[in-house]
Amino acid sequence: MSGWWREFNGLVLPVACGGCGRPRTPLCGECAAELAAPPSRVRPDPEPPGLPVVHAVAPYGDAVRAALLAHKERGALGLAGALGGALADAVRAGAGRLGGEGPVLLVPMPSSRSATAARGHDPVRRMARSAAVRLRCEGVPARVAAVLRQGRRVADQAGLGSRERRENLAGALVVVDRARPLLRGGRVVLVDDLMTTGATLAEGARAVRTAWAGGPGGAAGAEAVPRAGPARACAGAGRAGPASAREAGEGAGVRLAAAVVAASPSAFELNRK
Repeated sequence: MSGWWREFNGLVLPVACGGCGRPRTPLCGECAAELAAPPSRVRPDPEPPGLPVVHAVAPYGDAVRAALLAHKERGALGLAGALGGALADAVRAGAGRLGGEGPVLLVPMPSSRSATAARGHDPVRRMARSAAVRLRCEGVPARVAAVLRQGRRVADQAGLGSRERRENLAGALVVVDRARPLLRGGRVVLVDDLMTTGATLAEGARAVRTAWAGGPGGAAGAEAVPRAGPARACAGAGRAGPASAREAGEGAGVRLAAAVVAASPSAFELNRK
């Protein structure tokens, strides 16, 4: 489906709830409530080396799973606001843990060009933009930058275990040269729709840390942060969420965290033990 038709289909034509199928609403109140929980720190088991602290809003299942798939695979673009609002809460928790008052840079995990072309949009980047709008409306200086790209082809992750995913992704992501300066002087939060084994976020963190250690590159290329967002955009930017208590950051080096909308249920259960 072409990009313009997917936009029309997702924003104009009659919709059903992305979570349960209830008609005439992108996301009904009951399903939206599953995205309204305070963010939690999540840890996969086993935890891949180098994984930054990750926050998520909801376990991956039921309505949350259906909504993420509807947005990602079926082009239900009307869900971007609700999913972006949940992601913003997780980003705020991660950025709060890093401390400081500097800008927050949201770095989407990249999809392959073929996957983006097949879907007609980049779902993670779309949610990240929605999250950044919500954060800016709440006074958090946030922006989105496509800092990472795939440096080589990787196999389909479906069906791979934790170790196989780490091996599949090892060294696969690189930082765009002109984006290197963006990693300095602020808080960097890697964002994705879902965390299962944590291999993708760990690989993204490795690439960011490697680039940070390598020094600044050329001109920056992030999406600009408006001085004052339009009232209409802020009015539709989603619900407010509780800020996380600030904890110690990563110490010397890039200030790095990660945020996702959902994580495997076991990642939440592990934290409650």
